[in-house]
Amino acid sequence: MSITAPVTVIIETTVVVPIEKAWAIMTEPAHITQWNAASPDWHTPRAENDLRKGGTFSYRMEAKDGSFGFDFGGTYDQVTLHSSYVYTLGDGRTVIVLFIPQGESTRIIEIFVAESQNTPERQRQGWQAILDNFKRYAESV
Repeated sequence: MSITAPVTVIIETTVVVPIEKAWAIMTEPAHITQWNAASPDWHTPRAENDLRKGGTFSYRMEAKDGSFGFDFGGTYDQVTLHSSYVYTLGDGRTVIVLFIPQGESTRIIEIFVAESQNTPERQRQGWQAILDNFKRYAESV
């Protein structure tokens, strides 16, 4: 029996919007439903977010053809306005999201431990695709 060490995955983007706007688009449910998908055949029809320490969030992610869907959610461990938040997923993994001001742009970094059902590379690609959608949306509104 082999024991595999946890793999940390890091994704990032720089979005050409001020940090306050990046924060709002990343955390407000009305915006989340517009960008939270890894590919055009998926969407997020519902998002709830109580952005405070101890608050919870839940996003319903579904294939547009109705063939599959799941709830993605967790509990906030730390929230520092316009700077960072940390949350714990239902499976116990922790995710760190950092917002770094760069003039009129904002660098966003997400750090998480990969789960064991999908390869770390597949997870990195999926999470990065969602972050890329966030960037496109944020820069267009």
